[in-house]
Amino acid sequence: MKSIEKTQVAARIEQAAATVAARGNDREGLLACWRCTDYTTLRETDSPQRVAAFTQRAVEWVERGLPPMASICVYPSLVDAVGVALAEAPEGSPAEEIGITAVCGAFPSGQTYLEVKMLECAMAIENGADEIDTVMNAGAVLAGDYDLAKSELAMIREEIDGEAILKVILETGSLADPELIYRAAMLAMEAGADFIKTSTGKTQVSATPEAVVVMCQAIRDFDRLHSRRVGIKVAGGIRTPQEALLYRTIVAQELGEEWLTPERFRIGASGLLDGLAAMLTE
Repeated sequence: MKSIEKTQVAARIEQAAATVAARGNDREGLLACWRCTDYTTLRETDSPQRVAAFTQRAVEWVERGLPPMASICVYPSLVDAVGVALAEAPEGSPAEEIGITAVCGAFPSGQTYLEVKMLECAMAIENGADEIDTVMNAGAVLAGDYDLAKSELAMIREEIDGEAILKVILETGSLADPELIYRAAMLAMEAGADFIKTSTGKTQVSATPEAVVVMCQAIRDFDRLHSRRVGIKVAGGIRTPQEALLYRTIVAQELGEEWLTPERFRIGASGLLDGLAAMLTE
């Protein structure tokens, strides 16, 4: 297992924070964060009506001149509601570019039969999902059963069969140890992940700058070994524009500016866009 020097990780975070502070109110950076956001609602009280209104809000922001966000992220049974609401956007609207992400695979725990996980992914895609966020078997990783964790993801990748982008949630707050986060990231990418993602947002510890630095190291090493560039999604507890800018700066610092597009960088958030909209429209 790769050795991660924690003092070096801390130094990289300090460097990124200093860069954010020096840039101040970075409008271009804020716009880029907006474009890379998966606008997310994952409440137990979600309903087709509530999700339709949530999606309509996203469309209204675009109609007021803000760029389209990367996607709307919902539970798989609510993919239809997002699709219907997006279809009501005016013809030719940039809102047509907004994708649909479904959290699948027994989100957030991932604790069910593999066949159920695969079926849920397939049904979400059939109903209109462009992207699948699925949960890695963190229990298997913590138990050292790396083959099981990797094989489950490989089967889900095969089920998706190129019909959707696959983002794999590592649940870094539960893994905690930097070396284990690095190992899980490598396993997910070896299994075919298009993105690796920090968290479900349903655990006590979600995204942290430390975890994101380690994940970026894994992505960089994987690219060197396999010549395949994997994206990164930061999710869980990101509420302020400054937090979003910090994570974007870490990714730029560790992986390069070429990662700062929706094709390789995402932020999963709900309340974040309220703050971003206020700053971008003032």
